[in-house]
Amino acid sequence: MTERIPGFATLAVHAGAQPDPTTGARATPIYQTTSYVFESVDHAASLFGLQTFGNIYTRIGNPTNAVLEERVAALEGGTAGLAVASGHAAQVLVFHCLLQPGDEFVASKKLYGGSINQFNHAFKNFGWKVVWADPDDISSFERAISPKTKAIFSESIANPGGVITDMEAVARIARRAGVPYIVDNTLATPYLCKPIDHGADIVVHSLTKFLGGHGNSIGGLIVDAGTFNWSRERRYPMLCEPRPEYHGIVLHETFGNFAFAIACRVLALRDIGSALSPFNAFLILTGIETLPLRMRKSCDNTQAVAEWVAAHPQVAWVSYPGLPGDRYHGLAKKYCPNGAGAVFTFGLNGGYDAGVRLVSNVKLFSHLANIGDTRSLIIHPASTTHRQLSDAQKTQAGAGPDVVRLSIGIEDQEDIIADLEQALAAPE
Repeated sequence: MTERIPGFATLAVHAGAQPDPTTGARATPIYQTTSYVFESVDHAASLFGLQTFGNIYTRIGNPTNAVLEERVAALEGGTAGLAVASGHAAQVLVFHCLLQPGDEFVASKKLYGGSINQFNHAFKNFGWKVVWADPDDISSFERAISPKTKAIFSESIANPGGVITDMEAVARIARRAGVPYIVDNTLATPYLCKPIDHGADIVVHSLTKFLGGHGNSIGGLIVDAGTFNWSRERRYPMLCEPRPEYHGIVLHETFGNFAFAIACRVLALRDIGSALSPFNAFLILTGIETLPLRMRKSCDNTQAVAEWVAAHPQVAWVSYPGLPGDRYHGLAKKYCPNGAGAVFTFGLNGGYDAGVRLVSNVKLFSHLANIGDTRSLIIHPASTTHRQLSDAQKTQAGAGPDVVRLSIGIEDQEDIIADLEQALAAPE
């Protein structure tokens, strides 16, 4: 008899977790410790030499974090994961293992504004260059590739514009170029979309958003799909060449289809140090247990709210892939069959000033710079999250002067709509 593969909701509750072997505790304990006692000198030596798996120091690994890593990797269909301090930290560690000074990567220009800023500015300090491509013109990814290109990056559902990338098409370009395809799956979560099924080699998350789901913890996660041949053409020295700090171990030869996750842990996290707190890991694990329930409710609410907003006379346009007339509706049906997400944008006829008035007049919505909460959230990106970008970059990122972004929570949809209605009706 074939062993049954657990369903998504079962994995969200159980993957990676067992009752605590010492106390029998059913909930994963918070291992709030800096370090761990070795069994012997030989045991310590084998741990430091990567010959044995185990705990050394919480900056490198922690038992609470390990459950989180295994759970998200299982939900995404990957071989291994690494939990880190934030989504931005996850991106730094991924590129640290892929790029050398002077190398390039191609990225979709429809991204979260913080990622655009990180790629354009902070990454320059490492000697890494981003080359932008347009997800609405897939051939632009191929045109952007040069001999220096080492990776391609996109979001599954872009924040804030709701752009859905044709991931299978981008993955084919990455394969032809011999580079890994990295997908930020924060907005979709694996409940709505599994990028590995569509050709992604690496998946990154901001755990802060829908996976944690309660607006109480910052975290990030890297998932290794186990699909990329890191020894091909020997273009990735951190994975295919002997590592002097580990007595000449070649990570890809030693660890096979989870070598990239190991590299991120023992070569990047070890030295860059952006470790996730075990307490935050515990809170995020608790949030993931209800991920399917929250995402279903939020997506149902969002569909209703987007339809109401689209019919309002003060609204000039709505960008939400769940709407039949949206340019990404077909891609949403293909890549996100369980729903088009819980974040969308729209523009008001009054432009910038009208957007500012709206966020000033809501009562149920919280005006803050986050998404993916149980609560409904609102922001005017041009004056906040994307403020550092030029007007042209704001427009390219889907955050022009008139744009308002909503992240829809799990409240009663009638109450969400009523709050928008009163805010739009408020006098100037």
